[in-house]
Amino acid sequence: MKRIFSRAALPLGLSLFLAACSPNPYAITNKTYKKQAKTYAKTLRQTPVTNPGEDSLRQGDQWVGTTNFNMRKPNYVVIHHTAQNSTEQTLKTFTMPKTQVSAHYVIGRDGKVYHMLSDYLRAWHGGSGKWGNTTDLNSTSIGIELDNNGAEPFADAQISSLLQVLAILKKTHGIPAANFIGHSDIAPSRKVDPNPTFPWKKLAEAGYGIWYDETAVQNSVFEQVIPPFQDSVAVAAADSVARAGSNAVPAAPVLAPSTLGVAAVDTIPASFQPKDALRIIGYDVKNLDAAIKAFKLHFIQKEVNGILTDHDKKVLYHLYKKSL
Repeated sequence: MKRIFSRAALPLGLSLFLAACSPNPYAITNKTYKKQAKTYAKTLRQTPVTNPGEDSLRQGDQWVGTTNFNMRKPNYVVIHHTAQNSTEQTLKTFTMPKTQVSAHYVIGRDGKVYHMLSDYLRAWHGGSGKWGNTTDLNSTSIGIELDNNGAEPFADAQISSLLQVLAILKKTHGIPAANFIGHSDIAPSRKVDPNPTFPWKKLAEAGYGIWYDETAVQNSVFEQVIPPFQDSVAVAAADSVARAGSNAVPAAPVLAPSTLGVAAVDTIPASFQPKDALRIIGYDVKNLDAAIKAFKLHFIQKEVNGILTDHDKKVLYHLYKKSL
């Protein structure tokens, strides 16, 4: 019995040994990828083009294939963190059918890039979510996973590689700058990635995503508030005129902030509605608390909660104006 067991186990042991010695441990899953891609290619090559049930339609005299078409292009890039402990763990997760998750790119802490799926194919990275009027982000986006456990800063080498990938994607697919977003942006009730240490400002400065003018935010005031940084003499003169009545002649003209050599003040109107602003930027405001948290995770990156401070509202107002 012992001899029979050993002989039966020999092929299995040999296969495991050969797999371990293989230069590519993903040779088997790569073969599966090619097989699936071949199946889709066969579907695309079918002529005439048919869908189930079309045989019941009144057909034309002959099949006519158009000469004007191309590959469907992605319009968004969604950035994630893996919430796992290593690149190898994530690669394994994305090559196991039972997990039902994937991404187009995985970027390791060391900056190594794994392009796992053609940009023209649909990865399973976004899940249920919404951005603007788009409710199936998987069908319109490229998913990028950054090896990060969810609580650590992102490595410099990793961000450097990410910027290179984004440059290629923007040039290849013509993706608008505003359409580089995070997983938490499209699924605020479910996801919190990438984590608050992610350098969204750095990406926006390079042309991937939107950001706000910090000076403009600093110089913003709400309609009922006296503008900051205004010259005290000018303020006193304005108050004096108001007290004297409409027929009084001011001793000196009230100078505008720009005339005084300070930054112009941007007044936020009383009609400004934060909920509408979040919606116009792209957030799903069905759960307003979650939408605010997602907004703060991306653009404030501290005190990530469902409360908008005055500073948060100013940031939101300027991003809203950019999105109009």
